[in-house]
Amino acid sequence: MKVPQFVLASASPARKKLLETVGIKPIICASDFDESQITITEPKELVNTLARCKAETVVSRFPSCLIMGCDSVLAFDGEIYGKPQDADDAIARWQFMQGNFGDLYTGHVLIDNTQNRSVIQCQITRVYFGKMSDRAIQAYVNTGEPLKCAGAFALEGFGSLFVEKIEGCHSNVIGLSLPLLRQMIGELGYEVTDFWE
Repeated sequence: MKVPQFVLASASPARKKLLETVGIKPIICASDFDESQITITEPKELVNTLARCKAETVVSRFPSCLIMGCDSVLAFDGEIYGKPQDADDAIARWQFMQGNFGDLYTGHVLIDNTQNRSVIQCQITRVYFGKMSDRAIQAYVNTGEPLKCAGAFALEGFGSLFVEKIEGCHSNVIGLSLPLLRQMIGELGYEVTDFWE
């Protein structure tokens, strides 16, 4: 079976870097999907739906490729937190999150145009946040990093200083679960090593 090119339907630098770290050099094609049209309130269903929509938005441009779509949210007691609206929102979130824990959901979709098949999976990782002073919260928000991230933190950046521990897949918190990606590629009949460059 011929190995298709790998397309990432996302502009996320973190997801691109994760793939490149494990030898996959994806074609980047941001989906620009309007997420506001999806009003699902259950975290797993939401991220799976958004990941699928993002991949489907670009699928027609890549007839003989493997297209990956992803989406992440942080949930506390089932309440969903995507990217904060502004700095004040990020501060309020961190005042709530510090000393608490949430579940990071990432929906993963692979659409294989060469076989007309797709697989969809969700990975959930529990994230425990350390206690923070108001000054530290303000300083972190001032970096701008929390404004770009689901859950208002980036594990691969300054945010790692304020995460006490993680239960589950580490790379999932950064943007995509590498072990889950390996399994999904296997479900489609490939080896993840087939995509090494």
